Amino acid sequence: MFDLDLSTAHPLTAYGWDDGFAESFTPFAGQGFVPGRVVRVDRGRVDAVVPDGDGVRTVLADTALVATGDPMRVPCTGDWAVIDLENGRGGDHVDGVLRALLPRRTSFVRSTSSKRSEGQILAANVDHAVIAVSLADALDLGRIERFVSLAWESGGQPLVVLTKADLAGDGHGLAHLVADAESAAPGVRVLAVSAETGAGLDALAAVLAGGTSVFLGQSGAGKSTLANALVGASVQTVQATRDRDGKGRHTTTTRDLLALPGGGVLIDTPGLRGVGMWDAEGGLSRTFSDVEALAEGCRFHDCAHESEPGCAVHVALENGELAVRRLESYRKLLRENQRIVAKTDARLRAEIRRDWKQKQALGRHMMERKRGTEGELKQAER
Repeated sequence: MFDLDLSTAHPLTAYGWDDGFAESFTPFAGQGFVPGRVVRVDRGRVDAVVPDGDGVRTVLADTALVATGDPMRVPCTGDWAVIDLENGRGGDHVDGVLRALLPRRTSFVRSTSSKRSEGQILAANVDHAVIAVSLADALDLGRIERFVSLAWESGGQPLVVLTKADLAGDGHGLAHLVADAESAAPGVRVLAVSAETGAGLDALAAVLAGGTSVFLGQSGAGKSTLANALVGASVQTVQATRDRDGKGRHTTTTRDLLALPGGGVLIDTPGLRGVGMWDAEGGLSRTFSDVEALAEGCRFHDCAHESEPGCAVHVALENGELAVRRLESYRKLLRENQRIVAKTDARLRAEIRRDWKQKQALGRHMMERKRGTEGELKQAER
C-alpha cells in the first residue's frame, strides 16, 4: 500500500507532489496503485516518475485504459496519474498501466486548427507559463499578446522571457525591447536572458524554483538551449546556431518534464508554428486590461470603438494613449476566440447570427435614410 504521509519529505515532492494531490489520490491508495507524474507522452505510452523507496524511478506505462476520443482528456506531460505496477500487461518493456488521471489544477490549451473545434493540451498542472521570445528576430508584440492571453486562461502565471539578449546590442536598446514587451503584457514580468553569457539566468531560476513551469514559443526561440542552461546539463538536443542570425532549430519532438537543480520542474516543448485561441475570454480581458478599462468610459456599453460619439477608446487613440496596433490586435483575437467558441456552442452561434442580421438591417436602414435625405435635398434645389 502506498504511504500518503507527508510529514516527512516525500520522494515526489521535488516533482510537485503536495497535500492536495495526495488527497485526490486517496481513493486509489488502498488498491495497490502508486502516484506518478507524467514526464513524457509518446504513442499511447507515458514515462512517469514514481516513488522508489526514498527516491524515485522512471517507469513506462501503457495508456490504453484511459484512452478516449476526447483530446482534452488524454494524458499530458505534467499530469499526475494513478499507475498500476502490479498488473501491467508485460512485454515491450512496459512496466505498468495508467489507471486514471488526477484532477488537473491548470492546463495550457490551444486550438488545434482554425478550421476545427478541438483543443490540444500542451501542459498540465503548470504554475508558470514561460513565453520564450527570441531577440534574434523583430519583436512580434501580437504573438506575445496571443500567448499571454492563453497563459492567463490556463490558470498559470505568465512570464515573458526575451532570449538571446546578447544579440540585442547595447543596454539602451535592450531596455526599449523589454519596455515594448511589457506594453503588450500588462501585469506580466518580462525578463531578458542569455544562455550564451548567463545574463538573467539567476533571476529566471529564482522565479521557476519550487513550482512547475512550461516553456512555450516558436521554433528557434532558444527554449531547449535555455532549458539546458537551467538544468546544468545537455538534456535537450539543440542544433548549432547560424552565424548570420543566431537562430537554432529546435529538434525536440516531445514535451519533456525536467527537474531543476535549484528546485521546481520545467516542461520543455517543441517549437509551435501557430497557437490558436481556445475559449480565452478571461485571458484576453487580463491581457488587454488597458483597452477594457478605457472602454468602460464609452458613452454606449456596446460601443464598437469606431465612429460612435463619446467613445473613450477613440479619444485614447487620437491622443496617443492607446496604440492603433494594440486595439487591432485586441479585435483580432476577440474575433478568433469567438469563432472557436461558437463552433462548440450552438446558442452562441445563434447570437452571433442574430447580431450580424441586426447590423445588416441597421446598415440598410442608414443607407436608405441617406438616399432619402439626398433625394430631398435635390428636390429642394429644384
